[in-house]
Amino acid sequence: MHDDRTLVEARLRRVLDERVRPAVYPESVPLRVEVWHAPDEPVPVAKGLAAEPAPIEVGARWGAPWGTSWFRVTGTVPEAWAGRTVEALLDLGFDENMPGFQCEGLVYRPDGTPVKGLNPRNQWVRVGAPVAGGEEVRLHIEAASNPVILDYHPFRPTRLGDKETAGHEPQYVLTRMDLAVFDESVWQLVLDLEVLGELMAELPVDSARRWDVLRAVERALDALDLQDVGGTADAARARLTEVLAAPAAPSAHRISAVGHAHIDSAWLWPLRETVRKVARTTANMTALIADEPEFVFAMSQAQQWAWVKEHRPQVWARVKKAVAEGRFVPAGGMWVESDTNMPGSEAMARQFVHGKRFFLDEFGIENDEAWLPDTFGFAAGLPQIIRAAGSKWLLTQKISWSQTNRFPHHTFRWEGIDGTRIFTHFPPVDTYNCSMKGSEIAHAARNFKDKGGARHSLAPTGWGDGGGGTTREMVAKAARLRNLEGSATVVWESPRAFFEKAEAEYPEAPVWVGELYLELHRATFTSQAATKQGNRRSEHLLREAELWAATAAVRGGFPYPYEVLDRIWKTVLLHQFHDILPGSSIAWVHREARATYERVARELNSIIEGAQRALAGEGTTPLVFNAAPHSRHGVPGGAAAVPAVAGRTTLTARPDGGHVLDNGLLRIVVDGRGLVVSVYDIDAAREVIAPGETANLLQLHPDFPNMWDAWDVDSFYRNTVIDLTDAEEVSAGADGASVRVTRSFGHSRITQVLSLPPGERRLEIATEVDWHETEKFLKLAFPLDLHAERYASETQFGHVFRPTHTNTSWEAAKFEVCNHRFVHLQEPGWGVAVVNDSTYGHDVTRTVRSGGARGTTTTVRVSLLRAPRFPDPETDQGVHRFRHALVPGASIADAVREGWWANLPERRTTGAHAVAPLVTVDDDAVVITAVKLADDGSGDVVVRFHEALGGRTRATLTAGFEVAALTVTDLLERPGGDGEPPVWDGDRISVRLRPFELMTLRLRRG
Repeated sequence: MHDDRTLVEARLRRVLDERVRPAVYPESVPLRVEVWHAPDEPVPVAKGLAAEPAPIEVGARWGAPWGTSWFRVTGTVPEAWAGRTVEALLDLGFDENMPGFQCEGLVYRPDGTPVKGLNPRNQWVRVGAPVAGGEEVRLHIEAASNPVILDYHPFRPTRLGDKETAGHEPQYVLTRMDLAVFDESVWQLVLDLEVLGELMAELPVDSARRWDVLRAVERALDALDLQDVGGTADAARARLTEVLAAPAAPSAHRISAVGHAHIDSAWLWPLRETVRKVARTTANMTALIADEPEFVFAMSQAQQWAWVKEHRPQVWARVKKAVAEGRFVPAGGMWVESDTNMPGSEAMARQFVHGKRFFLDEFGIENDEAWLPDTFGFAAGLPQIIRAAGSKWLLTQKISWSQTNRFPHHTFRWEGIDGTRIFTHFPPVDTYNCSMKGSEIAHAARNFKDKGGARHSLAPTGWGDGGGGTTREMVAKAARLRNLEGSATVVWESPRAFFEKAEAEYPEAPVWVGELYLELHRATFTSQAATKQGNRRSEHLLREAELWAATAAVRGGFPYPYEVLDRIWKTVLLHQFHDILPGSSIAWVHREARATYERVARELNSIIEGAQRALAGEGTTPLVFNAAPHSRHGVPGGAAAVPAVAGRTTLTARPDGGHVLDNGLLRIVVDGRGLVVSVYDIDAAREVIAPGETANLLQLHPDFPNMWDAWDVDSFYRNTVIDLTDAEEVSAGADGASVRVTRSFGHSRITQVLSLPPGERRLEIATEVDWHETEKFLKLAFPLDLHAERYASETQFGHVFRPTHTNTSWEAAKFEVCNHRFVHLQEPGWGVAVVNDSTYGHDVTRTVRSGGARGTTTTVRVSLLRAPRFPDPETDQGVHRFRHALVPGASIADAVREGWWANLPERRTTGAHAVAPLVTVDDDAVVITAVKLADDGSGDVVVRFHEALGGRTRATLTAGFEVAALTVTDLLERPGGDGEPPVWDGDRISVRLRPFELMTLRLRRG
């Protein structure tokens, strides 16, 4: 037989494109269109429906950036169409390649009932099936003219990302507003041919199945009259029946399709637009559920469910009905799909607390899975948090984006820092926007790395990022792929159904230990410094507010602000979404985030100050409140008289310029350039700074990654560096115990104050940067005379170790990583910590000692600021303030303490008396991360703590109140926990903890 394969395949492509697809709607008539443009922000639905519109024609331009336009379309179904299916085709100016990234709409009936959403892949609204003819049609469209930010030439700077700079130029052209006959037979033929054509393309050329399909397609095309596609579609379909009925091989890979619409809670659109995106998507998905009996849709992010409930009650009623039927599935059990690298311990825990509680309260549904398909890597403390929340599975596909190394598993058990293991799945389809293309299904089957041990994988199916969800075409394709020879099998299932099967079939799944590091998007640890600083400050203010409000409530009946704290927690958690906290959203999002964090700080400070006044009483005695989990200057976690400062710091000018700071513990030499040339640990008789090097060295790199400007820093940035050594001023500080350094470079200016507190083993560096650079990366370097094979970075409920070498590509790829409050390096018996109050990104490298001396030194560099131009062209421009400290001679316990102290400064006030702590612990290895009243309003005190040093420990907690009952709980404050039970004796509670073990206790007051 002659090889005519390419001829038939080319014929199929052209016939589909030019004859069959256009014949799905063989007849149409135009609708009458009118429009009213809302003057500013979106208006309530009732106002939009009642507004008086003006005529507009197809072909007219409409929609200023971020505007809202209410279209009214009216028409009459022709009498001649009686008995046929009719749909309205409403094309607002769509580009089918950009679902979720451009204009969208939500269709309403005249009475305000939502019908469905409109997007580039979903432009139809069913009018009748069949129609009688003569029906009057009237629909209203709330259309959002969201501008295209990520265009065909991506990552180009644009002012469209903020309505304050976007201008008023219309963004779209109204393209089609018609009533049309929908030919079901032709539509089904399109899907038959698409599925078979896509299947053919994935089969080996020498496969008999490929040729069987090719000949069947050829016969179908022969049966099709291209001048009468509708009249011959059924005959063409009949030629395909046999090849579509051939069953899959018994060994075929099995795919669980889960309807999905990944909706970024903010990204290339502001939060207020996400509220509407969610409404459009949920309206579409509930409509699809009503039409397709096998379809199952899952939606994560309790915040988005709450938006539907609050803003679209009619859609919410449809959602609740579908949830009750098991077809619309709450997934993930988190408030949002957050970043997991940067959120602190308590914030990461509260993501699950508030997410799971919402689904339990609304539907009685307990989530067993964490659902994070798009998060930029996963901290090693997360498995324990997932388990402590009562969940046991994790899904993500983002690690498939790694640039250097291919992860060796798709289904495995992930072990965290404490030894907790979570059954984890990476969908081998390598997308969270699967559309049921044959190439995607074949890739999933070929790519699956656990063949021979497992056969199941999951495919999140539907348009996402900007929402949209699953389409009827995807459902129809899945039906054909349910049991089709040459393909993996496909069935609609819930995430729970998939995980139960996957875990049951793979009891000896391999284990991955430690963080799941994404070898991409490393700059998200640094971009948008003000957003990151707002997050860090909010987390610690929330700790203070809960601690002092709980103490005041127990001691004096202070009204505990349950509702206010609940609202603020949800606000902070929302802003930990994986495109807000990482700094990868448009300017509008970060402008609003800065304002939100300022408002949060005002509210929390008001709570803190009110509680402290209630505790201390009216008086003139100077008091200091310590909210840190460790005693400070003799003050435990309460308030005491201001302690006397031990020792003093001297400041001496150097003859050749610069100054020497000395407090009897450390001697710091700052040269005439404002660089630290010596940090001498007097007790250890040891120099800290590497020979011939300088610390407090600000370094500036060019920073223009190949893609994803706000997200990425590529390794070649290190090839070029400018050391900022020229100083305008190096002078003694006004307090006589600090050095002030001022530098200018480019268009920017830096002022630093270096201080050595009396009695402390800590060089403090306060840095103010007035930053006006473009595409630059600013680092702060500390070269240390210390030989370390690995170092510790704080993460949730503990720390993770990373190597300082680059022996393999896995280590080399981690050239920019994340820490929380500290990094710590040590040789046996002596170490150094670098602590911070608001930065996350850093790098650690090693080199040989200068001058040919033997041995290696280690350099820690803190990442301060970047200046990418996409998606926010003004990223980080303006004034920023950072605080860092170098702590010589530090153990890991010292690093933990210093990190807390840097982030929870003492509060000084006056009052009548000291305040005893509500709860104390006798071992600094045990860190109390939360003291609060139980969320259920019972008045019970909840205490959460963990072992922080990485070893086993025994400790005793002492309650400053009568304890009537004690319960070990999960994160949701329900009875649970699998550790060794505590021993309770009066107000004393003895616990044994494994390395990094987390425990939550609920104490009923007597």
